[in-house]
Amino acid sequence: MNSFKTFILIALMTGLLVVLGDLFYGRDGAVMALVIGLALNGFSYFFSDRIVLMSYRAKVVTQQDAPQLYAAVENLSMRSGLPMPKVAIVPDQTPNAFATGRNPNHAVVAVTEGIMQSLSQNELEGVLAHELGHIKHRDILIGSFSAVLSQAIMFLSRMAYWVTPHDRDRSSNQIAAMAVMILAPLAALILQMAISRSREYMADDFSAKITGRPDQLASALEKISGYNKRTPMQHAEPTSAHMMIVNPLSGSSLASLFSTHPPIKKRIERLNAIKI
Repeated sequence: MNSFKTFILIALMTGLLVVLGDLFYGRDGAVMALVIGLALNGFSYFFSDRIVLMSYRAKVVTQQDAPQLYAAVENLSMRSGLPMPKVAIVPDQTPNAFATGRNPNHAVVAVTEGIMQSLSQNELEGVLAHELGHIKHRDILIGSFSAVLSQAIMFLSRMAYWVTPHDRDRSSNQIAAMAVMILAPLAALILQMAISRSREYMADDFSAKITGRPDQLASALEKISGYNKRTPMQHAEPTSAHMMIVNPLSGSSLASLFSTHPPIKKRIERLNAIKI
């Protein structure tokens, strides 16, 4: 099912690129946009994890760099029946975490510096187990793909106004360009939202099962949410916010209206209702 949803998402987002090309340059533009879309898909499959890590200035670390964090990920991976993923640290004081990659054999679990400082060890393990749940369920591929393609759509839609051909109907082209500048990013966010929400619940349940402490993840979510409302992450973007355990744009941007995350209150209530 996840493979089918990934295919649908990729097809829809690639379709947005084709519509954008056709709108401004006709058939030739549509063909060129299709070629670009296919190239982006292939590039995303192999390099989307690196792109996401670069966008957050994340650095892959070794056991010597962060022994406690590395040991926690290693222990939870063994209990989850997963290969040991790479571990990365984001230089940001706002607590958050995400997982990226194309499959369990090519995965990365990334946490911010802030989350290691603000959570207890048990709470941190709850968060790490949640991210391993995304790896286990192969959510990371669709998350990484949508992040890269959304960035491309938003970039092209912002550029659309300035690259519109100068012709006799310049005014109507400008109106169309402005419409695309608004609607294309919105469409990309809605596509993410439609596919991503249930995945957070599944990852929460996985964390509760692996750690045996759903209350610790519930406590962690409450803390992380509070921090992100007060101080949003420095390099958070709408195109990759869906990958985080908690929406990093909460209270700081209109993009929070299109959150891919279920309400924190509901997630906490579900976790507290789980009996281990």
